[in-house]
Amino acid sequence: GQSMGWGRNGGLHPAKSTKLFIVIMLPRCKGLKVKDIRIINGQQTHMSITNCVGIVVFNVTITAPLESPNTDGIHISASTNVKVKDTVIRTGDDCVSIVSNSSRILITAVFCGPGHGISIGSLGKSNEFSEVHDVMVDRVYLSGTRNGLRIKTWQGGAGFASRIRFQNAWMENVSNPIIIDQYYCDSSKPCKNQTSAIHVENISFINIKGTSASEEAIRFACSDTVPCRGLYLEDIQLIAYTGVVTSFCWNAQGWSSGIVIPPPCFPIKESVGQKILSTSLYSS
Repeated sequence: GQSMGWGRNGGLHPAKSTKLFIVIMLPRCKGLKVKDIRIINGQQTHMSITNCVGIVVFNVTITAPLESPNTDGIHISASTNVKVKDTVIRTGDDCVSIVSNSSRILITAVFCGPGHGISIGSLGKSNEFSEVHDVMVDRVYLSGTRNGLRIKTWQGGAGFASRIRFQNAWMENVSNPIIIDQYYCDSSKPCKNQTSAIHVENISFINIKGTSASEEAIRFACSDTVPCRGLYLEDIQLIAYTGVVTSFCWNAQGWSSGIVIPPPCFPIKESVGQKILSTSLYSS
């Protein structure tokens, strides 16, 4: 499908349009397959999956201009047992976003770029309780995105993001390739400092390689009062697209194994295993 699209400066065409439409809405679905479709120039989110169980999305192409705001590719909320695979997403916002009350999500064989990367969140806005757990992002390629693999939470929220595994990703000229941001704020005014926060724990980044467009290739900006726990890095090779790359940690606790470039902010330990998801989620 094709919507009326966005203007060159991010405005709708025609200019008088004020209501934005989600192209495909999947509310309260069970056991649904979405395949072999192409979506072009959505005005807002292209595909929304909400309160669903057992959804498979594959061989889907989503395209929108880089400058188009809020044009998420696939937005998953309050859903479980969702698979997105063999899909190409080029948008002006998150290629895939996974938000509150979602679990057992598999994102695999996805090309992302341009856009804002693959995101868990945002979570905890307006002091809300949010939980996302048992997520795997596997075999993804990101090119020219504003972020790579991201977890973003607001100050003041409650709940958790846990048992999330990013693995086998290739980055090409990606800003913030690996990022946890617990100070997320998309307001035009500074957001209020708050002590409560989403608990971020048991997060793995394994076999992530490519080039970083930002100096900080790894950024873990965790809450002042609720540290990130159980972060794990293994076989990370992120080099500078131009210049040098560094890693940054704030109140982040974890360990690493194998080659990690840029050098990690926390200790190296060998032979570390983590059980994130049952193997049934990975099957095709």
